[in-house]
Amino acid sequence: MTSTKKNYVGWLALTLLMVALFPSSSAGASPANLERTWVKIGGEIYGAKPDERGPLGGGPGYVNVARTGDFQVRTAEELAAALKQARSGQTVFVPGDVKMDCTDLIFVEDFHIEIPAGVTLAGDRGYNGSRGALIYSDNFATRPLVRVLGPGARITGLRLRGPDPERRLEHHKRSFNPARGDDKVQHDYYYRLPMSAGIQTESDNLEVDNCELSGWSVSAISLAAGKSHHIHHNFIHHNQLNGLGYGISHGAGTTISSLIECNLFDFNRHSIAGTGAPGNSYEARNNVELGESLSHNFDMHGGRDRKDGTDIAGDKISIHHNTFLGAAVRAVVIRGVPREEARIDHNWFAHERPDDKLIGPWPLTAESRIVLENNAYGLRKPAVLDRKAK
Repeated sequence: MTSTKKNYVGWLALTLLMVALFPSSSAGASPANLERTWVKIGGEIYGAKPDERGPLGGGPGYVNVARTGDFQVRTAEELAAALKQARSGQTVFVPGDVKMDCTDLIFVEDFHIEIPAGVTLAGDRGYNGSRGALIYSDNFATRPLVRVLGPGARITGLRLRGPDPERRLEHHKRSFNPARGDDKVQHDYYYRLPMSAGIQTESDNLEVDNCELSGWSVSAISLAAGKSHHIHHNFIHHNQLNGLGYGISHGAGTTISSLIECNLFDFNRHSIAGTGAPGNSYEARNNVELGESLSHNFDMHGGRDRKDGTDIAGDKISIHHNTFLGAAVRAVVIRGVPREEARIDHNWFAHERPDDKLIGPWPLTAESRIVLENNAYGLRKPAVLDRKAK
């Protein structure tokens, strides 16, 4: 099978999966308009290229798939018991045919899946056609479903589905109607809607790979604190509550850093977001935005969002070798001034040119500490329009 045909089959499978999961929603990019995720111009690669670990987004072809573990579980009760016994270096495995409904336990017991330091929670997504075990909750107040208790934990090969894949535009409109009252009254009304999160950590070195994460109204992966997180080869979609709706979020901890690579994103309000508090840093590379978003794709908040009297938008942001297929939304918005730099290079944008439809702020100045250079623009005839002058 040629590489083009392999790409077609892979993207066809992805599109059919999207339609099956969310039949009322657009499936986003399709094989008809996406044959590749990267382009070579002048000897340089622009956009997202799969690596030796397997396809972008994980699934069939992913190399590091778990097939068994030190514990094997099929129910939420068995999972909780195994995680209490597991020690660093051990794996708790959930077989691919399992559908684990945590809804009742969360309502009755305020249940969370708690992963100790150094322990792996694993499924077999992609192995012999497995979609991976499905662990889910239909309780809007699931926050979080998975709580990481210490450094060095790994979550791999699973589907974690939340209760709310919708945008809730009418709720947002009702909440922030000036006729309702002042800012506090509006926010209080907005947060009366129970909200959900998938995975949350405050410890270092969390790895999340080869998972499918969807339906979380606040955040699919909440990096509340901790450094050196690695989020890779996941399919992260339909996390899009208006006002929140993050694929991966960085909280207000003193030092939060992450490497985010080889993921597929779609239907998130922001696929990557940060509070912008001092210490927030991330590198995003070889990711694909499939095209649908309520707002801009990659984000870092500034001081005005936190109302802390600064204009700080994190420390260091590196966005390179990503593919952004949604020309109707901005790809990147940095809502303040990074303490070091935000560098955006070697990406492939559906946008035809660098302007305010691509990035915020615009125009860029030296004072913004945002560098946009050496990117490819346009899907039909990609061209580098911002090559750095020699």
